[in-house]
Amino acid sequence: MMSNTPTRAQVMTPTIESIIPVFRIFNVEKAREFYVSFLGFQEDFAYEDSPAYMQVSLGDFRLHLSEHHGDGCPGGLVRVRVAGLQPYHQELLAKEYDFLRPNIGEAYGDIEMSIRDPFGNTIKFLQESR
Repeated sequence: MMSNTPTRAQVMTPTIESIIPVFRIFNVEKAREFYVSFLGFQEDFAYEDSPAYMQVSLGDFRLHLSEHHGDGCPGGLVRVRVAGLQPYHQELLAKEYDFLRPNIGEAYGDIEMSIRDPFGNTIKFLQESR
């Protein structure tokens, strides 16, 4: 008896164009100060009706920031592969942001800088040394 279940070769797989993480925030102005003014992200759009929702980007990395209670919990983490991490680190240190002086170090032979936002979410910027 033949099965009507398609084989793996017959299943159409969608083409993934991008992945956009969503971080939970509690204050859009504090998020803007941190992501745009300090980290140097560009604000792509913002819907400031309560609850607020916005997109920021740094190069090809896009991130959504949401005050919606159903859009996740504080404490999210995303890893982002980058080139030029050390100059970016120096640029951030030169800003003398009152609430964060990021460190840069090695993790498994690669260079890594971990940034925690005011809402407990973390971006780990990773530059491969291989």
